[in-house]
Amino acid sequence: MERYDLVYRLYDEYDTKTLREYQEFVDVFPAVDSRVALEHWQGVQEELEERKDEIRSDFAAGETFAEIAARATRDQAFTALDLDAKYGRAVNVLVLDVDETLRSAGGTDNEIPRDTLHVLTEFHEAGVPIVICTGQTLENVKGFAIQGLGSEIVHSGDLSIVYEAGTGVFTPGHGAETKQLLYEDLDAEIRDVFDDVRSRVLPGAPENLRRGCHLQGNEFNVTMKPNYETGSSKAREIIDEALVYLIDLLADAVGTALGLDDERETSGDDGEGDASDANGDIVLEGEAVRDWTRAFYAAQDPEIRGVLEGEAAYPDLDVDAVPETLTEILDRIDVAYYEADAAEIGSLELNKVVGVERALEVLGVGDPFALVMGDSKSDLRVMQWVDETDAGIAAAPEHASRDTLEHVLETDELVFDQGKSVDVLQTIYALNRLARLE
Repeated sequence: MERYDLVYRLYDEYDTKTLREYQEFVDVFPAVDSRVALEHWQGVQEELEERKDEIRSDFAAGETFAEIAARATRDQAFTALDLDAKYGRAVNVLVLDVDETLRSAGGTDNEIPRDTLHVLTEFHEAGVPIVICTGQTLENVKGFAIQGLGSEIVHSGDLSIVYEAGTGVFTPGHGAETKQLLYEDLDAEIRDVFDDVRSRVLPGAPENLRRGCHLQGNEFNVTMKPNYETGSSKAREIIDEALVYLIDLLADAVGTALGLDDERETSGDDGEGDASDANGDIVLEGEAVRDWTRAFYAAQDPEIRGVLEGEAAYPDLDVDAVPETLTEILDRIDVAYYEADAAEIGSLELNKVVGVERALEVLGVGDPFALVMGDSKSDLRVMQWVDETDAGIAAAPEHASRDTLEHVLETDELVFDQGKSVDVLQTIYALNRLARLE
């Protein structure tokens, strides 16, 4: 009998809904604080095993189907079958974003739900390494990872943290390879630009930005965060202003790196400081660097252009005419805008893909087939990388960025509701169980 028929039979003939409820109770709510509660928990566990035994005895691969029935819905099980038919292999590493992916401020009090954490421990026990891939600082990630997953898993040697969107990788238990500062591999010119921006970003900011923003405690990236509630109108206003300021400050630092006149301002009108040499090529002078830099990043990202236009800071310049001496540096520096959340500069040579590759190398995953879960443009790069290299599948929450959501819908349609990352993890759990039957 084909596996599709077996799964139909499993969900048609057995009360899998009650089975999952029992399994979730046993997994997530093991009440051991009183004798009565413990007896109740033991009673549920016994009933769970009895129901599983019925399935075990009724199917040739009974253990596999009992576990699938206890942890995956009918739809999840059939999605797992489709994925197995398409790829023919199990997921052997999880690559997971945190904010608005594993946890969501809107639905789970900004904590990773207990059912999600438990499924992650199941993957760990099955020998599947976990790569936490986030824009957050290392200390923040270490804190919630230890609190949620436990110190034993974090320090097991099978968990790696790619932090600050790929500027560093932390893999406890791997000796000299435990912490790798990837930004140290950048050349001095780029490091000097970031050092220049970081040293002046708050001291040189207008008073309202100094009061309304703070710097995220990054090791390398420069990230301005609102002091107001993320997503609020005040946060949106201050981050829009911060984005323009950060682009102009970056332009100033790049101008310094290029050896231009230091006496320039971070505001002005039309960038008429350009001149031409004998060949007609543009020679950068003064604050013209600022306007060319604005034009460059506006062309890179429609959201950035929209903010510049809204702040009356969009220069009417032909981006194709941006001087080559400037683009050679700007092509290596990323400006990121997260509406009502953050404005950031980072290195395009350091991103989540670079970080994940290094993490997999340290973890010893030589032939990866990853589940990549994320919601942002930085996560999309990892998704595209695994798609192009046949190294995994992608999943995203329904509120993910437009391009990220489009990619997921065009590949395997693994879209989940806010705060329900567990749904995809349960699907992959079923996929890995089914893959064992080959």
